Amino acid sequence: MALVLVPLAEGFEDLEAITITDLLRRAQIDVISAGLKPGPVKGSRGTIVVPDMSLDEALANKFDMIVLPGGQPGATHLEQDQRIHKLLQDMAANNKVIAAICAAPKVLATAGLLDGKQATSYPGSVSAAEFPTVKLSTNPVVIDGNIVTSRGPGTAMDFTLTLIEMLVGAEVSRNVEQALQRPL
Repeated sequence: MALVLVPLAEGFEDLEAITITDLLRRAQIDVISAGLKPGPVKGSRGTIVVPDMSLDEALANKFDMIVLPGGQPGATHLEQDQRIHKLLQDMAANNKVIAAICAAPKVLATAGLLDGKQATSYPGSVSAAEFPTVKLSTNPVVIDGNIVTSRGPGTAMDFTLTLIEMLVGAEVSRNVEQALQRPL
């Protein structure tokens, strides 16, 4: 079974982190939420989440995918954490799926993972001036190889359904979406 890491930093985007974790678990995918520090983590909208474990504890696992929620200052905290950068580099070297939404694609850009790739982000988070080698898109979800990026809270569900499809197939993704009663 696939194992996914969702790292949580103070100021994460509440809607994104909860949607990602919830939908992946509905698809019977193992998810570990990991705080950059031990203990509860407060989102940008005030939601307090108790992660499954700390990032240091989580790093003992081998992940099939990492999903970075956005939000500020959460994405900046992820960007400044060298453990996240090392994990991203290791996962990229092993062709694992790396996903980021909202402001978090900037973490991938600063790690050099978006060079020459097509990506999207919250408007202004990844700029052509700062990252001229990134092929910026305004699409809600962009897949380029093993990198998946998305725009923001409003695209969190489509983003996560795409990740489910990548990990366990289109049928499981459709079943999860159907159970949510989303209009087609």
